[in-house]
Order: sequence, then C-alpha cells, then structure tokens
Amino acid sequence: MKKVTTHTIRKMKEKGEKITMLTAYDYPTAKIMDEKNVDMLLVGDSLGMVILGYEDTTKVTVDDIVHHTRAVSRGAKRAMVVADMPFLSYHLGVETSVKNAGRLLQEGNAGAVKLEGGSEVVDSVRAIVNAGIPVVGHLGLTPQSINTMGGYFIQGKKVDEAERMLEDAKLLQEAGAFSLVLECVPTELAEYVSKNIDIPVIGIGSGNKCDGQVLVFHDFTGYNTGFIPKFVKKYGNVGDEIGRCVSEYIEEVKDGSFPSAEYSFFSEDLSELNKLY
Repeated sequence: MKKVTTHTIRKMKEKGEKITMLTAYDYPTAKIMDEKNVDMLLVGDSLGMVILGYEDTTKVTVDDIVHHTRAVSRGAKRAMVVADMPFLSYHLGVETSVKNAGRLLQEGNAGAVKLEGGSEVVDSVRAIVNAGIPVVGHLGLTPQSINTMGGYFIQGKKVDEAERMLEDAKLLQEAGAFSLVLECVPTELAEYVSKNIDIPVIGIGSGNKCDGQVLVFHDFTGYNTGFIPKFVKKYGNVGDEIGRCVSEYIEEVKDGSFPSAEYSFFSEDLSELNKLY
C-alpha cells in the first residue's frame, strides 16, 4: 500500500483526479477511513466542538491536536495525515510557528500541517516549509477568526473580497503551501481560484468545481447532535443508532434480561464454589 504524499496530491490535480479528505480524531475512525482509501485525514481543530464540547475552535491547544494526531496516525497506513495548527499556535512569531508545527510532526506523526489565513501568515508558512514541514493553507471562512468575523458567513461574495482571496491563494502557493482548503465561498469563486493556482484546492461548502472535498466526520455521518451546516450531506445516522443501542442496553439491564446465559460463564465443578458458603 503506497503512502499518499504531497507529490501524490499534486499529481492528482494534474490528472484531474478528485481528492478526498475527511476529518478523523481517533484510531478506529482513522483505520476505517484509511481502509476505504480516503486520500487525506484531517485532525481538525473542529475536535474542539465535536469531541471536547467547546462552543468554537479557539479553545483547542497544540497538546490537544498532538494527542489526537498520534491516535489518527496509528490508524492511517495509506492516507496523509494533516494536523490543524490551532488558535495562537502560529500568530506569535515565526520561531514559535515552526516549533509548534514541528511538534505536530515529531510528537503527533502528522504528514503535514494546516494554517488559516492569507498574507498575514505567509511568513510563518514559508518558515515552516523551509523547516521541511509540508503546509496546507486555508482561506474563506476561517473558524479561528470567528470572533472578528462576528459569525459564520459565506466569504468572497464581493469583487474586492474575491480578488483578495485569489491574491492570498497565490501568496500561499509562492510561500510553499502544497494544497489549499477553501471554506464557504461561492462555487464560481472556488472554481476561479482552483483554475488560477497550481496547487490543489480542496473545498468545504464551496461547490463541486474544486480539486477535492473535505467534510467533518461527525457531520456527514449524523454523529453530531448539534448544528449541521447547509453544505453537509448526511450519509447516515450514526447518532441515532448509538442512541438505540444505549436505550436497549439500559432496558435489558433494568429488566434483568442482560446478561443472559449466552453472555455469562458457569463453573463445571460446583463443589469448589460450594466451599464459599
């Protein structure tokens, strides 16, 4: 089984082959996805909301991402594992950015890191790449900036915003990013950016004209019991099935039907047990 690398991802764009990416936060989920041949696994800071119960992603730490990336990397034999750099892990200077990115590779065993932002993070992207660490950029809706954005809104609807986004995409490419995530931008803009930069563009809520797609595991499987964005197609209802199992278990424990003889052990020689009484 050949490992997916930055070279693999670039070649997929050149061949017109769509790239698949999904979030994963633990070993069993990563193993299932990897065995189904997903191309990239993102240990997203979305874990703050779907795993840790935070209201947004800004509370997630580097330690959190390292912990979950370790687990995911153990389950990923083929897929490239991309680790999100969380809030403030790359905003306090180039040296700090490289150090934190290095932790995600050395301690978490990630294959690449992802940063949100455009021109304001280019210096960090360049330094991280120069340190030998592959980088995925992220433009459009950037959840770590939710407090300054004032909410979750479609990005790039105005001409000046669209022009700035393309300019930022080119800057990230020039800085060495090998791929780019575009979140919540109009389909037409996503297609325009994808056609005007050389690196692959992976969309989320940005239409089907990108070079690939990414979704949050808990959203598209129905495991997330909270808000589900409009752009998410639910392929199942894992949450409902878990709820059914829990309810059935509780009922059977309460009425004494579990564990039945099928799930119990019995002694062949009762004479030894009788000595206990």
